Amino acid sequence: MAKEIRKPGFAFGKENYRILIIGVVIVVAGYMLMVGGGSDDPNQFHAEEIFSTRRITLAPITILLGFVVVLFGIMKKPKED
Repeated sequence: MAKEIRKPGFAFGKENYRILIIGVVIVVAGYMLMVGGGSDDPNQFHAEEIFSTRRITLAPITILLGFVVVLFGIMKKPKED
């Protein structure tokens, strides 16, 4: 009965870390799409800026896509060397 010797190493491979970084960048980009729309004057309200398609639709979809990419990076099996 042969013992299996496992060398210690990282939990993820290089490709996993790349996918994780790409996912985090996508999430940050989604949050950056959500930023803005404020007014310097508190007596003015610009609904078209705050409730724009970019902030209400595009940004949340981008953030969810980023989380899916991060999840894929975590779940992907690293290549055996």
